[in-house]
Parts: sequence; C-alpha cells; structure tokens
Amino acid sequence: MAYEKPVPVAVIETPAGFQPNTNVLAQDVKAFFEHSLQNFKPQVTIVPARRRGDGPHGTDEVSLLDGIDGASYVFAGAGSPTYAVRHLADSRLWRAVTARLEQGATLALASAMALAVSTHTLPVYEIYKVGADLSWTPGLNLFGSLGMDLTIVPHWNNNEGGAKLDTSHCYMGDDRFNELKSKLPSETVILAIDEHTACVVDLGREQARVHGNGSVSVIRDGTAQAFAADETFPLSMLRR
Repeated sequence: MAYEKPVPVAVIETPAGFQPNTNVLAQDVKAFFEHSLQNFKPQVTIVPARRRGDGPHGTDEVSLLDGIDGASYVFAGAGSPTYAVRHLADSRLWRAVTARLEQGATLALASAMALAVSTHTLPVYEIYKVGADLSWTPGLNLFGSLGMDLTIVPHWNNNEGGAKLDTSHCYMGDDRFNELKSKLPSETVILAIDEHTACVVDLGREQARVHGNGSVSVIRDGTAQAFAADETFPLSMLRR
C-alpha cells in the first residue's frame, strides 16, 4: 500500500501493559520506526492504553483514541496474548482500531498481539511459565467477519531452548503443540509464522504474501503447506 508522507503511525502499549517498563518498550518501537523507516517520515504516536477502563491508561479512555483515528499504520506487538484480549475485547480502543482497518489503514501485529487476534488464542505465559494445562482461550477473532476461523501462531521456528528444550511452535514444542492441535475445532485453520518473517494479508487482492527470513505455513485438515519469502497464497486457504 502506498502512503502519503509523512505517515502517521500509532503504537499501542496494551499487550505489554502489565509490565512496569511498558513505556520503555513502546519508546523502543517508536525509535525503530523513526530511524529505520525514516524514508516514510513516520509521525509516531504512542497510545498508552495499558488496562481496561476509562482512566488515564484505559482502553476505554476517549482521549487516547486520537492517535488511532488519524493513523495510517497501527502497530501492536510483544507482551501477553491473554492479557491483550482481556483488556482490549469490546473496548473503545479496539473498536477504533478495527474501524481504521475498515477505512484502509494497515494493521501490523507481532508476537503476542498476533496470537491475541486469533479466534482461539494460545495462553503462552500460563503454559510455558506457570505450568497450566494445555488449552486455548477465546481471542479477539479479528478475521471472523471475513469467514475465517483462524489461529495465528508466531515464533514457529523458535530454537531458544537449544538441544535441551524444544521451544518451537511458540515455545510449546512439537509434542505439546500436537496435543494442542487436537483441542481445536476441526474447522480451525492454523497460520504458523517463523521468526523474522511477515505474512502480509492483502484483502483487496485476496492473497497473502510472505516476507523475511523464514516461511509461513497454513495448517488445515492435519496437513501443512509452507510458503517461502516472496511467495503468495490465496486467502481462500484460510477460509472454510
């Protein structure tokens, strides 16, 4: 999508709103846009919505919507997917984001927020850090209106655990994720995204394109089909 310069960008803090350094993380993202993407002359607004409610940092606080309403590019990323869902669902902020998307803005989602917008969200922290039973929780279901029962799983090829611990499949590992797959409805499609890789969904062209160092896999009916950088696939693969 072509933008007129300067490009107004909104960075949403909510996924990491529980962290004491959430503003520092948002400032780091702001600096990345300003310095690494300076050809687009980004004008970055941080939206410090950190928790549900209409207080100074609330996702229902009207004064925080200005940064969304004028944005051509909206970003939300790292944190906790279940926290993001809990504090964004049915909020003024999330309704403003989806309205901007319908009006033609680009929505960029990374890590926790990519999980959060799924129909079924993986509670990564609860399973990996706390030892909760393997399960899924309801997500924001961003793609439901497009006829998709879609679960997005980033960090698909993560290898931080090295030889001692399988941390692929978003830190679940192959064995645990196979069990998790069996707990999803049969109509659910999984969109698995490697690290340092992006999947750009183009609603106008009805296709998705892969960018970056890894691949994107579409998993449905027990079969995975992988797409490498610069390859495209039709959005019909994500629908039932």
